[in-house]
Amino acid sequence: MGVTIKQSQIKQAPSNIQADGGQHWRWVQTQLRQEYGQAQFDRWLRPLRLSNIHGGVAHLSVPTDFIRDWVERNYLTRIRSLMAAGPEQVADVQVEVSKRELCEDTDSDGALNVAESPAAHANATLGSAMPDYAQPGSTPSPLPAQARTMQGQGDGVEGMGGRLEPRYTFDSFVVGKSNAFAHAAARRVSEAQTIPFNPLFLHGGVGLGKTHLMNAIAWEYSTRYPGRRVLYISAEKFMYQFIASVRYRDTMSFKQQFRSVDLLMLDDFQFIANKDSTQEEFFHTFNALIESQKQLIISADRSPTDLEGFQERIVSRLGWGLVADIHPTDYELRLGILQSKAEAASAVDIPMDILDFLARKITSNVRELEGALNRVVAYAQLVGRAITVDVVREVLADLLRANDRKINIDEIQKAVADHYNLRVTEMLSERRARNIARPRQVAMYLAKQLTQRSLPEIGRKFSGRDHTTVIHAVKKIEDLRRSDSTLDEDITRLMRKLQG
Repeated sequence: MGVTIKQSQIKQAPSNIQADGGQHWRWVQTQLRQEYGQAQFDRWLRPLRLSNIHGGVAHLSVPTDFIRDWVERNYLTRIRSLMAAGPEQVADVQVEVSKRELCEDTDSDGALNVAESPAAHANATLGSAMPDYAQPGSTPSPLPAQARTMQGQGDGVEGMGGRLEPRYTFDSFVVGKSNAFAHAAARRVSEAQTIPFNPLFLHGGVGLGKTHLMNAIAWEYSTRYPGRRVLYISAEKFMYQFIASVRYRDTMSFKQQFRSVDLLMLDDFQFIANKDSTQEEFFHTFNALIESQKQLIISADRSPTDLEGFQERIVSRLGWGLVADIHPTDYELRLGILQSKAEAASAVDIPMDILDFLARKITSNVRELEGALNRVVAYAQLVGRAITVDVVREVLADLLRANDRKINIDEIQKAVADHYNLRVTEMLSERRARNIARPRQVAMYLAKQLTQRSLPEIGRKFSGRDHTTVIHAVKKIEDLRRSDSTLDEDITRLMRKLQG
């Protein structure tokens, strides 16, 4: 910062000023606004509140550690000189972080008011620290449009560009073998007074419940600890916010926004792969939160070791805490989810054989499973026909057809790597050792058998290999299945697992 003020530019405190600390503080604020400009004042100096003047020391309060540190580094010397010019004998100025539920605010006339509630305090302090990047040069509003405080039970959870989903709570999450570990870890983090593991990294395929768990953590944590700040944002919006802050030369506000929370939740982390500048900013945000003993929760579609396009130092840090996998659903869990949803749809009686049929046929993910049930219920209500298996086949013809072959190559690679105790990155590497090459060939064979991808598409999914390599792998495994009973059993077992 370092604004230089000439002696001739310094205005003296008016001689008729009353011996009133509050009135002199308003004069100091006016001077700071004139000297540093409106933008700097709004961002860093407006949040300052004069708590009291005692024993020759003026005590100023700010909402966050970050703002305190910034003010002390860049403005405190000037504030001290201005405070010393007042009627009271101020020898020093101390800046402290306010922990009170109520905060003081200044109205348009300069009078001091007390905010009516903790929510008002949050709005005032967050509004001072978080700029609205949508309009370049604009001054912060009480709360930016992208960072609205959730209402009701989730009050205090800031959602960037969206709201928490009220349906996604721990009570509505159906637990089975495939997600029990991730559920227990999420529960522990949301309920613990101190940080049990940091970060918590949740990963799994599309539609398996990651977003549900992330929402559930936010609801539970904000309910148990209403005084703590929670920020839930997708990695995509994190990147866009960072780009906007660079574009409008406001990176310090961006840093303050993300480093002053008690719980930062980042969804779909894989989105910032190969985004070097965003990863650099995340790296420093990660370190700042860990050093400040703040909780970090991240979700992605694969484990840290299988992420591609990320700096090695980021990958290693993601494994510092606890990594919890959400596996594809098995039949029992799918049936349990359907029973839970069917009970909620009490207006329609859904026979057990229909739920069993759906649980066996819709194996791709939970989101699609719920969508299938909703379509069946809606059809029964609108048409008035009794729900039978034949009716379900008719209503869900397109979905059932897709699920017969809906297995993706990522799932195949992960299943094969797990079966042979390898990491996916190892299997996709250039290594030609038999214990690596054979599983790679098995995965290519299964990709050809279980998906509708072309040979070139399969090759691209295996680190850009040529389609002739895939042809060779398929032919090799076909030959080995006829002569190697152990390999044939392995492939049969993998097929069963992948097909549900």
